[in-house]
Amino acid sequence: MAETRTPDRVWLDGKLVGMDEARFPLLTHSLHYGLGVFEGIRCYRCEDGRSAVFRLREHVHRLFESAHICLMDMPFPEAEVVEACLAVLRENGMAEGYVRPIAFLGDGAMGVGSVNPTRVAVAAWYWAAYLGEEGIKRGIRTKISSLTRMTANGAMVRGKITGQYVNSILAKREALLGGYDEAILLDQNGLVAEGSGENIFMVSGGTLCTPPLTSPILAGVTRDTVLRLARDRGYPVEERTFTRDSLYTADEAFFSGTAAEITPIREVDNRRIGDGRPGPITRALQDLFFRVTRAREPRYHEWLTFR
Repeated sequence: MAETRTPDRVWLDGKLVGMDEARFPLLTHSLHYGLGVFEGIRCYRCEDGRSAVFRLREHVHRLFESAHICLMDMPFPEAEVVEACLAVLRENGMAEGYVRPIAFLGDGAMGVGSVNPTRVAVAAWYWAAYLGEEGIKRGIRTKISSLTRMTANGAMVRGKITGQYVNSILAKREALLGGYDEAILLDQNGLVAEGSGENIFMVSGGTLCTPPLTSPILAGVTRDTVLRLARDRGYPVEERTFTRDSLYTADEAFFSGTAAEITPIREVDNRRIGDGRPGPITRALQDLFFRVTRAREPRYHEWLTFR
């Protein structure tokens, strides 16, 4: 896994404080019951010397949507959390990095029905390629998990909710223990849903396919980015369900996500995808994605917030 370096300063409940001051009581509600919401956002160093945070406002808006889904009252407006993300990057002197806003229920009453005040924090750290630089270049090996992606009637699948990631953690650990790089989870109908922390795409017969938002998947910001980039380049795109054996016989496959960026998949369940190397559509979208995030494509500057 990519190395994480601890920041010196974080934003907590409206103030910038030292990392050592960001401490929480043992009886913090979300620590015990898992009700919290979070985001992951990347800041990229651009060739002209500036730093650009990618789709910052969309990420923060989803944070607030997740809180609304969870009946969590946010004590700060979206604009202040956006500024907090930028402030943490500046305070830590970070030209690039990964930003983590998180909202959770603090201490007070205990019990699953308790509603304590919402606390909000923002941290940032340097994080290299989530699935490894070699994974970005050559692709990764994946395994269909024995665990099922949570159902739409059993979880709030549109929310990026802390406790729901136990499902992802167990799937990821199973894959790593089996010698793979990442897990792929199926939905309750046995159809491909997503990775442990990524959306998934495949290319079949020149058409780019990804599970639709009617599937129990996270509405990924990077997923949305890929769909727009692909359509702008003229690739046929279908948001539809597909089976694992359709994935086995795909010409190309890749994951998308803030942490994973665009990571090719070269193998699923010991079955080679295509010729076992990142395919031309994957490579083209990956190259365009990194050009966009580093401010080399003026057409997409609307997605960038320059620090």
